[in-house]
Amino acid sequence: MAHLTGVEPRPRIRHNDYSPLTPPPIGAWTPTLSASVVIPAHGGQHRLDLTLAALAAQTYPAHLIEVIVVDDRSDPPLRLPDLRPDNTRVVVVPPGGWGAGHAMNAGIAAAEGEIVQRLDADMVISREHLEALFRWHHLTDYLVTIGGKKFAEEPALTPAQVHEAVRHGSPEDLFDPSALVSSSTEETIRRLDGLRASKNPYQVCTGPTVSLRRALLDDVRGFDPEVVRGQDTEFAYRLAQAGAVFVPDMEARAVHLGLPAQRGEHGKSIVRLVETHLAHRVPLRRDLRKEPGRRWLVPYVEVVFDVTGADERRIVAAVDAVLRGTLTDVVVTLVGPWSSLDGGRRWAPGTEAFDLALVKAAFGHDARVRFADRAAPTAAPVPFRYTTPVDSPPAPALLERAVKAMLEERIGLLVLDLPGGGTATLERTEAVARARRLAKPGEDPADVIAQTHGVRHAASSEFETSSTAAKPAAPAASQATSKPVTPNPAKPQATAGPGAPQASPKPAAAQAPQPEAAAPRRRGLFRRS
Repeated sequence: MAHLTGVEPRPRIRHNDYSPLTPPPIGAWTPTLSASVVIPAHGGQHRLDLTLAALAAQTYPAHLIEVIVVDDRSDPPLRLPDLRPDNTRVVVVPPGGWGAGHAMNAGIAAAEGEIVQRLDADMVISREHLEALFRWHHLTDYLVTIGGKKFAEEPALTPAQVHEAVRHGSPEDLFDPSALVSSSTEETIRRLDGLRASKNPYQVCTGPTVSLRRALLDDVRGFDPEVVRGQDTEFAYRLAQAGAVFVPDMEARAVHLGLPAQRGEHGKSIVRLVETHLAHRVPLRRDLRKEPGRRWLVPYVEVVFDVTGADERRIVAAVDAVLRGTLTDVVVTLVGPWSSLDGGRRWAPGTEAFDLALVKAAFGHDARVRFADRAAPTAAPVPFRYTTPVDSPPAPALLERAVKAMLEERIGLLVLDLPGGGTATLERTEAVARARRLAKPGEDPADVIAQTHGVRHAASSEFETSSTAAKPAAPAASQATSKPVTPNPAKPQATAGPGAPQASPKPAAAQAPQPEAAAPRRRGLFRRS
């Protein structure tokens, strides 16, 4: 594939199968993108010297690279050695935080490159390491590239030895081959066909060497400085929710000086700290959320009701129905003219403002209920969003069952026909975000979701309990498989905005299966911003 010029359409990668991309052979292409290598560091001057010596021998053009060492209050302060890339500088973390995430944000703020490479301060990388990772970013702009690594106890090395070995393409010669320890990340990558078959590829994006385009990084607003362990996985999760594709490149070889922290004396404690952070911030880690009565920082599902024009009783009934459901890990967003309320003004009974004021008084202290004049473009970092009319709240088990079905079938959009007419939608955030990124001007993002993740129609009764659901009809042939099937694209299903009453589309059972299913037209379902 040719280099991305900014006017060519982005490739529409399905899930994480980046097979349509063909990177140029190392050494047989001309790089054009500038890059910033950001190295967070606290102490470890000698290891940093070795890392910089390896960076000074890279095949990626030196004039396109800057290196930023972020000193996280080392004592004594870090210094730049003589053997380093030409454009290297040190920045000191600002007050107000500590840890790799806080340091990375400081380095990102100082970075000027179109590509940002996060690199540990104890990595000896091969000479083609940066080139191998950066060549992918010349193909398209929503990739996250991951380098390979092995672990080794640090032998007695000088920066000059490292530089010479890397320059000649043999950094592994510096280490005893029998002492090199393979990383679990590389083993997972091999098992999952280079992550092409991975359902959650962000989980192997663990930090020591990762690169991405600056614009994608800015979309997720950098690292969470409050996460002092596991910050790379949390960051990668948010990148996944932004629609990113994760590409490991094992030609980007490296040796990590020192064994993984999890194997050390305090390994179990470190793992526990990581899991505590991820439990609150990565809802897809259901194994970490086994206590149903607990409230989590990032919910699993957002339910959106457009309450414009609805009275207080209908709104309260809808919210209570969600909060009483079998899935407790939820948040409810009520979309309406909330900004029109003035706390110092008395609203007359019988007006819309009066009903809204009652609702806000009822739920204003409940962290599970949010008030917004308009829904955000996506639910990120929440991984799922359910949008339904206020008069059709989900049955108690619907959310739990529908999300489970989406995960099993790996679809991005589920369109549900409601018993009283109209439709509801369950969106997968990563699919919506990718569609918004890839859709051409005027194109319905739902059509893109059909290509990248899949779209399916179903009756809401399919996901309700037997006590609340009507007896379902025999499944249509098109719904008996895991492949997403949608109505005939020649008859698009026009709908109103989120939560508004909608015309019921023609049942999927009456549609002839299409070779390439097109998504239903859903005006107002996705907003551009």
